Amino acid sequence: MELEGAVRIVFSRKGFDTGSGGTASPIIGGKPISLPIPTSRRSITTYDHLGFGEIVERVTRGRIARDHLCHEDPMFTRGQCMFGQTGAAQSHLQNQGVGIGDVFLFFGLFSDERTGDRHHRIFGYLQVADMISPAVSELGPLDRPHPHTLGEWNDNNTVYRGPGAVATKDHEELRLTQPGGPLRHWIVPSWLRPIGLSFHGKPERWLADDRLEIVARGQEFVANIGDELPAREWLHRTIETIRS
Repeated sequence: MELEGAVRIVFSRKGFDTGSGGTASPIIGGKPISLPIPTSRRSITTYDHLGFGEIVERVTRGRIARDHLCHEDPMFTRGQCMFGQTGAAQSHLQNQGVGIGDVFLFFGLFSDERTGDRHHRIFGYLQVADMISPAVSELGPLDRPHPHTLGEWNDNNTVYRGPGAVATKDHEELRLTQPGGPLRHWIVPSWLRPIGLSFHGKPERWLADDRLEIVARGQEFVANIGDELPAREWLHRTIETIRS
């Protein structure tokens, strides 16, 4: 994958957690399964449509049924990824200058069914090739409509689109939470501290041994890596690991 020009990395929190879905997404047989959050509107996609019906009923102990609507975003299809954002979260991305050529790294809360270990990990990526704003109903040939093309959204409703993929293995390199926890203490590459990360400006969040205490909530954290070679090499390796 080519990384041309100055690049921003967007760490984007998605999928089940204790606030949305009420539990972690599972790692089953070494494969992370990011479960999209449940919804009651702006969707015609159920967990059964995605092949997650049995899984969602099992991990939620029946609280969420297989025929419940879900918010399939990001959407991965035919080697492409489409991700929608709106409101204050989209304003943050715009204020950070996120656009074509930048890369979203999607992360979420996962639980390994073999060990019970709960941790944050990266599960997919999107390299932005174009941006559609306001998002429109037609995004090309899709198996299912993207939720950000359904119903009413804010005026800044935007869909980011480009090459993307999800991980099919629980690679250790994609794990963010430090071994043994706590959950919000991440092991981060050494180049990140001097570059910085949006919403993480307080010095006390940056801990010893290349660790970072991430904020409890928040959807997207942006690092403007520019032309920094170590950061670009790390990003390239991360994408290759997701695709492997």
